[in-house]
Amino acid sequence: MSPGSVGHSQRRVAAILIVDDAPANLELLRKLMSEQGYQTYVATSGERALAIAQRAHPDLILLDVLMPDMDGIETCRRLKQHPLTQRIPVIFMSAKTETEDVVAGFDCGAVDYIGKPLRMAEVCARVRAQLQIRSNNETQQEQAERLRTIVNNMAEGLLIIEADGRIQYTNPACDQYLGYRENELAGRSIAELLSPLVTQEYLDYFAMYAANPETAHNHGTREVAIRHRNGEALSMDLTLTPMYLRQPLYIGLLHDITHHKQSEDALQRAAYLDPLTKIANRRHFDSFLEKEWQRAVRGGSALSLVVLDVDHFKLYNDSLGHPAGDSCLQQVAQAIDSHAARPGDLAARYGGEEFVLLFADTDAGNAMLLAEAIRTHIEALQLPHPRSSTSPWITVSIGVATIEPHQLDDRKALFVAADRALYAAKEGGRNQVRAMQSGSTAWETVKALVLR
Repeated sequence: MSPGSVGHSQRRVAAILIVDDAPANLELLRKLMSEQGYQTYVATSGERALAIAQRAHPDLILLDVLMPDMDGIETCRRLKQHPLTQRIPVIFMSAKTETEDVVAGFDCGAVDYIGKPLRMAEVCARVRAQLQIRSNNETQQEQAERLRTIVNNMAEGLLIIEADGRIQYTNPACDQYLGYRENELAGRSIAELLSPLVTQEYLDYFAMYAANPETAHNHGTREVAIRHRNGEALSMDLTLTPMYLRQPLYIGLLHDITHHKQSEDALQRAAYLDPLTKIANRRHFDSFLEKEWQRAVRGGSALSLVVLDVDHFKLYNDSLGHPAGDSCLQQVAQAIDSHAARPGDLAARYGGEEFVLLFADTDAGNAMLLAEAIRTHIEALQLPHPRSSTSPWITVSIGVATIEPHQLDDRKALFVAADRALYAAKEGGRNQVRAMQSGSTAWETVKALVLR
């Protein structure tokens, strides 16, 4: 490899601008640099040096200090003020080697100062050194620019987080995801984006990593809810990777899964809804009953089940047609669903014209009141039923059963009791509510064994 390419980009030969008002010095340096394999430009004045530098963009300038009109100090100052030449390294050459002269050279932006008379081996060594430094700087700048371009054009949001939870940097995708302007999140805490519980989990992890990076586990990817600037909660996958430079830092990658989550939730809702009435289906009701049953067992509370049938519904379909029957069931379902107001309540279509409601923490007396309110509500809809022998309007028969379940009880017993009550309502003339207490068979068995 030729010296002219040592320490500089292998893509081209390094170019050097030599500035000196003494023709002998100029020619000596030009010949020396050419022999070293460098491309050379020469100028005998500061003005000429500025013009060549702006046009040719040399990799290095060898600049004499003592020149007429514009000396080397002023020339260097102007080079550093112009955007096209400010990053070109300048090496001063001068017989003025007093401390204040050298300091003045460095103060105006020079990278080195060589005393005259010149020792050519020293000049070559200093040129090589500065070209190596420039090459390294350019490589680092190119890499930084390449990385900056990648980060700025990433589809994923990126955050750099400090150990105390403060956000140091966000890329454009992150700002766009969360509705913030450029650099607006810098300096803020992750607590402004995450719930208190999740924030504390991350802060605990940061502290554990800072204390012992080698034993800290990789936090990996997790789904989190992140607050948009407008207060909306967004579903995101957050991947956290520790990085130790002068201080512990953490790279967070955000992948927006809001639409995926919405689609997933929509599919889940669809799987739990009756397609005709848009209230819960049998599958959802059975799952909900299981959860509330276990909660009632743990808490010793009562569960009430309401089962109802639309009276003479087959005759309604036969006389008015199935489209009218579908519309009737939809209106009945919405009326029933309006009475399941608490988190522990659920109304569902259990099949055909049969509906069920579960009321958690509800004793027999209150369950009867709720069932009667449902019956009255449906009758008040005044949906005409021309062939009903019970009423000119659509009505329902309702069975109610209540239980305080224990661990050994069977949920089927609750349904059997409610179905018997419903049958009694139908036998009694329909459009009425009947109740049956479903005692805990397991508890009764235990008592019998104790008293035996």
